[in-house]
Amino acid sequence: MAGQGGITDLLIRFATCEVPQDAAQMMRLSLFDWAACGIAGARDDDFADFAQIQMTMARGPNTILGGGTAAASAAALINGTLSHALDYDDTHFAHIGHPSVAVIPAVLALSEDIGADLETLVDAATIGVEGSILTGLWLGRDHYQIGYHQTATAGAFGATLGAARLLGFDADMTRAALGLCASMASGLKAQFGTMAKPLNAGLAARTGVEAALWAQAGVTAAHDGLAGPLGFGATHHGMDAPVNLPRKDWHIASISHKFHACCHGLHASLEALGPAGLNPDEIEGIHIRTHPRWMSVCNIPDPQTGLAAKFSYRQTAAMVLLGHQTGAIANYTDAITQDAAIVALRDRIKVSEEPRLSETQAEISVTLKNGAMRRFKHDLMTPMDMNVRAAKLNQKAQALLGDAAARALWNAAQGESLRGFTSQLVMS
Repeated sequence: MAGQGGITDLLIRFATCEVPQDAAQMMRLSLFDWAACGIAGARDDDFADFAQIQMTMARGPNTILGGGTAAASAAALINGTLSHALDYDDTHFAHIGHPSVAVIPAVLALSEDIGADLETLVDAATIGVEGSILTGLWLGRDHYQIGYHQTATAGAFGATLGAARLLGFDADMTRAALGLCASMASGLKAQFGTMAKPLNAGLAARTGVEAALWAQAGVTAAHDGLAGPLGFGATHHGMDAPVNLPRKDWHIASISHKFHACCHGLHASLEALGPAGLNPDEIEGIHIRTHPRWMSVCNIPDPQTGLAAKFSYRQTAAMVLLGHQTGAIANYTDAITQDAAIVALRDRIKVSEEPRLSETQAEISVTLKNGAMRRFKHDLMTPMDMNVRAAKLNQKAQALLGDAAARALWNAAQGESLRGFTSQLVMS
C-alpha cells in the first residue's frame, strides 16, 4: 500500500515494472484513439493560432498533430491540447481523468528525441497512464470535488513517470522528476466549458517533459514533493487514500473509450438504448435513472445549441432512438435541437437520480403505447472484448477522419515504426 513507504516510493518502484501484454494491447488501442481525436482536434482549427505561436516560440523537430514541428516541451503542450480539444478522448472513472491526453504527448515527444521505436513508446505510455491512475486514486475524490482537474494534476505525474520510464531513469532521478512535477502540476475544473480545459491536458504533458529533462540535467527537488510535508497532496486536498501496486490486473484494462461525441455521463444510457431495437412511434414514455453526480453535469432538458446537446440525456436519447449517429461530431448542431421529431420524443423522456447506481451505470424503463414495459441497463465498466473494442474504435476513427485515413492510422498504430506512426499524424 502507498502508506507503507508512500505513494512516491510506490510510483518509483512501479516505473520499473514489466508491462503485461494485455495492458500494452489496451495502450495500443488508446494510442490509436488518441491520434484520431488529436487529428480531428487539429482540423477543428480552434487552436490553430495557439499552436502556431508555440511553434514559433519553441522551434524544433518534434511532430505536431495536423502538421508542423516544435521543440519537445512545446510539442507535448500543443498535442496534449489538440487531442483534448473535442473532449472525445479516453477516460478512467476510478479518478475521473483523461489519462492518454496527458501522457502520450509527453512520451511521444521524448520518443522522437531519442529515436525510440513504437513498442518502446507504448511501454512507457502504459507505465505513465497507469501511474496517473494510481496517483489519482491516491489523491482521491476530495481533490477532484474541491475543484482540481485530475487530467491536469494526476495526469502530470503520469506524464512524468512515463518520461522517466522512457529515458531509463534510476530511482533517484525518478524521485527528482516527480518532485519537480509537484511544483508544476495544476489545473482547475473552473475551466470546464472553455478552451482552457483542453489546455490543462497540454500543460500536464509539457510538465512531464520538462520535469524529466530538468531531473536529467541535475536539477534537484524536495525528497518527496508529492506526498511529503507541504507537498502536493497535503496542499491540494489529497486524501492519501491507500493504493497498491498493480499486479496481474492493471487499471488501464478498465479504461473507458468514448464512442459517443458527448459528455461521458451520457454514454451508459446511450449504450443501453442503442441496441434496444425500439420503434419511436410505439413509445409512450422513457424514464432514465442515473447517478446523482450527472444530474448537474449533463441533464440540460431542452438544449438550444449543438454544444448544449452534448450535455443532455433527453436530447441524446432521442437522437439515438431516431437513428442519428451520436458518435459523429457533425451531428451536434443547433438545428438538431429544434428538429420536430426529436423535440416530440425528448418531451416523453424523464430523467431522475438514483443513488444506488454507480457513476458508470444507467437504468432505463420504456413504456410502450400498448402498455408493455421494457427495461434496459448498462455499465461502462462491463468488460469489453478487445476485438469488439477495436472495431468500435475503428468506426469512431472512420467517422472522424474518413475510411482511408482511419485504416492507415490503425495500421501505423499497430506497427513498430515511430516515424510510420508520426507520418499519419500530419495528414491533411
